[in-house]
Amino acid sequence: MAAAVIDSPPNPSCKIMTFRPSMGEFREFNKYLAYMESQGAHRAGVAKVIPPKEWKPRKHYDDIDDLLIPAPIQQMVTGQSGLFTQYNIQKKPMTVKEFRQLANSDKYCTPRYLDYEDLERKYWKNLTFVAPIYGADINGSIYDEHLREKLLLNSN
Repeated sequence: MAAAVIDSPPNPSCKIMTFRPSMGEFREFNKYLAYMESQGAHRAGVAKVIPPKEWKPRKHYDDIDDLLIPAPIQQMVTGQSGLFTQYNIQKKPMTVKEFRQLANSDKYCTPRYLDYEDLERKYWKNLTFVAPIYGADINGSIYDEHLREKLLLNSN
């Protein structure tokens, strides 16, 4: 009897993958994300993307305060003695300015710490007391306005 051929999904080990997009691929990042997922990057829950050398990050983020975070997620963790349950609660929309104020509030600001290990210990120790809030999936750009125009002109 012949062995059955089983189609396994890409990245079956769920390892964290690294990607190096070209400038053209980076320019159309949503399409590149679809490619990354086709390679199984989403199975690890995180991926490393190394931008092309030509890419220049924003010089400042002073002009994004009005961007809307449509669905901030609060991560609730409950449990004790090594047995925990985690679930997400979608919060009401907020602007980046409101999110920044929340992140810098006494409740959410980074505590004083001695080193990375001390900070990590404090994070895990307090996770059930202060539920983290994540603000992802924002429609915006990773380019300054003048860089977007230059990139569009150079790509034609």
